Amino acid sequence: MFVLVAFAVSMHCHGQKTPCTSEPVYRQFDFWIGDWEVYAKNGMKAGDSKIELILDSCIILENWKSANSRNGFYYAGKSFNTYNSTTKQWQQTWVDNAGSSTEFLEGHYEKNKMTFLTKPFQFNKDTLAVRRLTFYNLAPDKIRQHGEISKDNGVSWTTEYDLEYRRRKM
Repeated sequence: MFVLVAFAVSMHCHGQKTPCTSEPVYRQFDFWIGDWEVYAKNGMKAGDSKIELILDSCIILENWKSANSRNGFYYAGKSFNTYNSTTKQWQQTWVDNAGSSTEFLEGHYEKNKMTFLTKPFQFNKDTLAVRRLTFYNLAPDKIRQHGEISKDNGVSWTTEYDLEYRRRKM
């Protein structure tokens, strides 16, 4: 019986568009999709990033690899970016090959930029911190990614990294 119900639901849904392809809010971060060469403020290449749509256009997947190694180790990571229809927020989950992960569970798009925030986390014994990650859509072939941290509940922010994405020429 379960198989028949699952098949019927599948057939019913197959002909319909998903919310991710029919509701504009899901397309707000599409400006980041593409193949990018990424540069630090000093002009040195920081890495390469391929951003693509997966899972019926519901997830924006980032694939990052650093341009240079440290002691033979190339830093790499992935982020999963999606609009959460329950919380009405964008969110990003970052994971990397150094065993770290970061969850930005509050995100919104306005004025041509996507901004994410983490929940407060224990930075050290005496300090709670919050991270902010902002993507500025500067031009069709140029994006700024600015990562910041606040150790005073968002009163002041310190830059952790500031990167320029340049669309790879085909």
